[in-house]
Amino acid sequence: MQQAFEVLIGAIPYLLGGTGLTVAAVVGGMLIGLCIGLPMAVAEVYGPRPLAFLVRVYVWFFRGVPILVLLFLFYFGLFQMLGWNVDALTAATLVLGMASAAYQSQIFRGSIQSLSKGQFRAASALGFTDRQAIVSIVLPQAMRLSLPGWSNEYSILLKDSALAFVLGATEIMARTQFVATRTYQHLALSLAACAIYFVLTWVGVRALRMLERRVAVPGFGQQEART
Repeated sequence: MQQAFEVLIGAIPYLLGGTGLTVAAVVGGMLIGLCIGLPMAVAEVYGPRPLAFLVRVYVWFFRGVPILVLLFLFYFGLFQMLGWNVDALTAATLVLGMASAAYQSQIFRGSIQSLSKGQFRAASALGFTDRQAIVSIVLPQAMRLSLPGWSNEYSILLKDSALAFVLGATEIMARTQFVATRTYQHLALSLAACAIYFVLTWVGVRALRMLERRVAVPGFGQQEART
């Protein structure tokens, strides 16, 4: 027990050194997912059928293939074939972002479809073009309604980021495995990694819920749900 405690105390700074890489991968993945997922949601709801079909195919693929398989497929396969010389962390961030886009697109799609269609008709009556109505009226409301689902996506993406160590990214899990294989203190180090992931999850979800309350319009969500 004393040996495990000594190893843990010595390893904590090293494990925490991977926190920045993990956060970078998760935040980058979330932003990539947002940039891809939001236009996909708009295309699925308002776009022509062929475009909506392509979006659904994208969603089916990335939701149907495990993250681990996607990491190998893109890092050792497609990226190499395309001649993209990217490091392990960048590759993991891109793959997490593309996978997150599939889930985020469905979060945004549900939020858009939950809004009253009367708002779109009223915007048209006021002289808004379809694009102006979507950008200025529909999307700001949909983004507010999507925040609870977005915070859930953050926690899922954070857990998926632990698989980035298989590519050689020196994030939390990779560093945990590195120390554990040399000290044989797997239990103590795994518990430390669990604690770090738990704190990151709590802080991130807490921050997103604070943002949700900050941008909330009193009675907006309840009113839209009854419409």
